Amino acid sequence: MNPEKTPADWCAISSDETCDLLQTNPQGLSNEEAERRLKENGPNKLDEKGKKSVITIFLSQFKDLMIWVLIAAAIITAYVSHMEGEPPIDTIIISIVVSLNAILGTVQEFKAEASLEALKKMAAPNARVLRNGVVKMIPATDLVIGDIVILEAGDTIPADIRIQEANSLKIEESALTGESKAVNKTVNPLAGPDGRKISLGDQTNMAFMGTNIVYGRGSGVVIATGMNTQIGKIAGQLSETKKETTPLQKKLNQISKYISIIVIVIAVVVFAIGYLTGQDTLTMFLTAVSLAVAAIPEGMVAAVTIVLALGMSRMAKRGALVRRLPAVETLGSTQVICSDKTGTLTQNKMTVKKMWVFEEIDDPHSKDLDLLTEAFAECNDSRIDENGKSTGDPTENAFLDYLMENGLKTADDLKKRERAGEIPFDSDRKRSTVAVLKENGGLRIYVKGAAESIVDRSVSAFKDGEIVPMTDEMRKSILTANEEMAEKALRVLAFAYKDVDTDSADFVDPVGSAVSATSADFADSSDTVIDVSIENMETIENGLIFCGLSGMIDPARPEVKETIKVCRQAGITPVMITGDHKTTAVAIANDLGLLDDGRIAITGADLEEMSDAELDQKITEIGVYARVSPEHKVRIVDAWQKRGKIVAMTGDGVNDAPALKRADIGVGMGITGTDVAKGTSDMVLTDDNFATIVIAVKEGRGIFDNIHKTVSFLLSSNIGEVLAILTATILGFTLLSPIHILWVNLVTDTFPALALGVEPPEEDIMDRKPRDQKIPFLTNRQWVNIFVIGAVDAILTLVAYYIGSQTSPETGITMAFITLGLIQLFVALGFQSERSSIFKIHPREHPYLWLAFFGSAALQVVIVLVPFLRDIFGLTALTLIQWVFILALCIGMLLFIELRKAVFRYLHKRRNAGQEQVV
Repeated sequence: MNPEKTPADWCAISSDETCDLLQTNPQGLSNEEAERRLKENGPNKLDEKGKKSVITIFLSQFKDLMIWVLIAAAIITAYVSHMEGEPPIDTIIISIVVSLNAILGTVQEFKAEASLEALKKMAAPNARVLRNGVVKMIPATDLVIGDIVILEAGDTIPADIRIQEANSLKIEESALTGESKAVNKTVNPLAGPDGRKISLGDQTNMAFMGTNIVYGRGSGVVIATGMNTQIGKIAGQLSETKKETTPLQKKLNQISKYISIIVIVIAVVVFAIGYLTGQDTLTMFLTAVSLAVAAIPEGMVAAVTIVLALGMSRMAKRGALVRRLPAVETLGSTQVICSDKTGTLTQNKMTVKKMWVFEEIDDPHSKDLDLLTEAFAECNDSRIDENGKSTGDPTENAFLDYLMENGLKTADDLKKRERAGEIPFDSDRKRSTVAVLKENGGLRIYVKGAAESIVDRSVSAFKDGEIVPMTDEMRKSILTANEEMAEKALRVLAFAYKDVDTDSADFVDPVGSAVSATSADFADSSDTVIDVSIENMETIENGLIFCGLSGMIDPARPEVKETIKVCRQAGITPVMITGDHKTTAVAIANDLGLLDDGRIAITGADLEEMSDAELDQKITEIGVYARVSPEHKVRIVDAWQKRGKIVAMTGDGVNDAPALKRADIGVGMGITGTDVAKGTSDMVLTDDNFATIVIAVKEGRGIFDNIHKTVSFLLSSNIGEVLAILTATILGFTLLSPIHILWVNLVTDTFPALALGVEPPEEDIMDRKPRDQKIPFLTNRQWVNIFVIGAVDAILTLVAYYIGSQTSPETGITMAFITLGLIQLFVALGFQSERSSIFKIHPREHPYLWLAFFGSAALQVVIVLVPFLRDIFGLTALTLIQWVFILALCIGMLLFIELRKAVFRYLHKRRNAGQEQVV
């Protein structure tokens, strides 16, 4: 045996040579030999790896340093609250945040196994094999290399098979190859162009595990089982491919790590200073711990999680279901979208686009189309279901849909069709034939097939409303029209007919009785096949009258062309990757404007010839990939990622799964997508529409902006708290007690932060280029901005303390407490937009931010206004003048933020103007 060959090797040799190499014979393997091979190679199933327990997965979520710091903070704040005699509010919040993240991570890891499980379900449970010359049904797992498998319509292919016999055999392989229609299978060896290996979609003498037989019957010899099959290799890629953390996760983790280290250092410094200056040891310990808790932006983790979750909810309403929270943000930073063609860029519905009867005819009701449209209905195996919809082969559905949509036939008319006999499509003949009884007696024969096949057998033609003899010039014009339509990527079929007598000797059924009409459910009939001997076939399908040509295509979605323009405007590069032929792919790409920027189209065979270095160099020049294999898709994604690009990959088939997992974000199709593709994806489009991705991109960008605002606000607020308390400690006075710090932290780290997280996207968000992955989450300028705002926050708080302390230390602490909390709320208003002025924004468009502002302000102020609460917090009442002074400090902070934004807008405008002059 030589089972190490690839499918491309097997399809290049004859089925007899295949049997010789695999040491099998037409009678099949013996039971003993099959048993031996089963023991040698193992069962025909996909590998199952040991699953982690729920506890193991849950515990693995606690590896992050920030999580451990939060846990420590929860324990210490519980102790602080106990010492202060207060409820452990911060402890509860931190515990909820940590638990939520652990639960989400556990659920996600379980979902990651779903794609592999779906692959296993695709395998056929049973198979008909020939053993010792006897056909028997066995579990598909017991199949071995060299087994002869019997194939029939409705079967799922149980292993990878080299076809030996094919009688009108059609296999639907879209889940594996991306091919949009069922493939006609052949027996003869195949040779690739220029000696190159044949791509998976062109291996018409092969059948692959997990695909489905939709028509005909046949047999073949097993050449690969289990993990060595094409689906097995995909399963192997899925298990080997590691899902990288998203850019946002990486950057926030980095920030969290730095903050955690800084927090510990600050806490130690504060405690040491207090201890060395003679302050109470326990008080300084509690202050240091409280300050550490305040400095750790535990609200950041909660806010980011909630912002992503709310974004996920909004996107679901628009047709995009997000399976992983960070994927919401990742799509917003996407720079390249690798999209499948069928059903995503196109409508996934074959449609009649051109009708030709010696000229192109646009009017479906033209008398010149009468015979052609009649042939559409009769020479057609598709049926009408109970809902009045066509069901069957997509190509034949297109003809029935054309008739119904243009009012030429009703659903009831098509249900009444009856036929007297048929010769099924054959790939060698390239045509199919049906016979129907005429109302006035006799039979009408309709033939459908490739133009050259029909023209060769036509002696007459229907032209200008009458039947005329076929001339050489007419034949030439038909073939020319066929070529022109094919060059536009239309699938062209020719139609012809002829009338004969019912008593013709050419029309008898296999038992010799006269052919009679059958029920309309002809597609399931088994006794209506015309005797297909060579003599009868040649007679039946000769002497035809040519009716016309029809060109079909799966048209582009009308909204996608505009979507691609928006993608380019947003700095996103769209790329088509399809299993369809290059001609079809290029036609759709040109229609959508995918190649308007000068990029080119190549095939999987072309890609196979390229080294990784060549692909890396040319990747930006290629806009369309046709006839690709699963390995090619992964290579394409890898090549873009090597250039530092964030890549989204859309797909619906099993063949897309490895690339979906490898991409920064995998986008599966909800309608046509396989369970494998959906299970592997980060996001699923419920409408299978490429245009929905633009909605997701806008949401993703808006979400990133909101996360950026939230994190910046939280860091500036916490820095303000730290600097204020650190300064007070160094100067030897108590600014705030631990309970004050925890309360301010609670008020400012919750509602305002969450409100910033649900802000609507800014108007110019789709005019910006995608963020460069190399740019840190917070740039140096942004860090400076955060520290400056935090420093001003601290200074104003210390000023408030100084003014209040002139009355009494309690008044100073009270004014500092109120000022610190309220100033941070005004900072939140300033962060509503990192570019636009707050004074140009309509409050009605931002209800949550204003609700959070006034609600949190009320919580802060009520502590001082209510005597009972004032006593608990150790504060004192303030005069009207003191309240006015605090409000002035807060407004001053907002004006400072707006002034900084105005300066940056001015400098940005000057810089852009200078660049335009240089250009």
